[in-house]
Amino acid sequence: MSHLLDGILGLDPALILVLTGLLVFAEDAVFVGFVVPGETAAVIAGVGAGLGHVALPLSIAVVVVAAIVGDSVGYEVGRVFFGPRVLTSRLLAPHRHRIERAQAFLRRRGGLAVFLGRFTAFFRAMMPALAGASHMPYRRFLVWNALGGLVWGTVFVVVGYVAGASYHQVEHQVGRGIAIALAVVVVGLVVVWRVRAHRRPADPVSS
Repeated sequence: MSHLLDGILGLDPALILVLTGLLVFAEDAVFVGFVVPGETAAVIAGVGAGLGHVALPLSIAVVVVAAIVGDSVGYEVGRVFFGPRVLTSRLLAPHRHRIERAQAFLRRRGGLAVFLGRFTAFFRAMMPALAGASHMPYRRFLVWNALGGLVWGTVFVVVGYVAGASYHQVEHQVGRGIAIALAVVVVGLVVVWRVRAHRRPADPVSS
């Protein structure tokens, strides 16, 4: 993990932003949120900012825009290709019960469900398509999607930024090895949290 993190953070600053932006975009746009670590990508962008590789406002902007655009593409995929067939897709058959609950949540809460869905791994991958399939007006979707993307992206990039700043302080005091370990622990915790969120049977619908 330390070699991977070092490798990513050792890239050209522009490439760091491109890679993290593409990961965040792909998570929501094409249903790869089940495997692509969106939070981890946002945290890495923040770590890069904390280490001085990229500017913090630019890192936040890239992650937030990628999240909003990715969700908008997911919305169009659901509107154009899915419709009512979303529940009969073989690919999504193992998640049919959770999709039904997500649809019920969307019917009850509307735009608020789009906002809250940004903070749950499964919903983040599926909610845009479900909103498109249910023909939610795009302007309404965009408002809640943008709000969710702004809050989510800012929070996770800032988490990474704090870790990166701590990296510098620890590196100065006790050496580079421990500093790398600190950054790896932060990113690792995000990955573990994400995996557990995928496996957890409960979701916001039941709350």
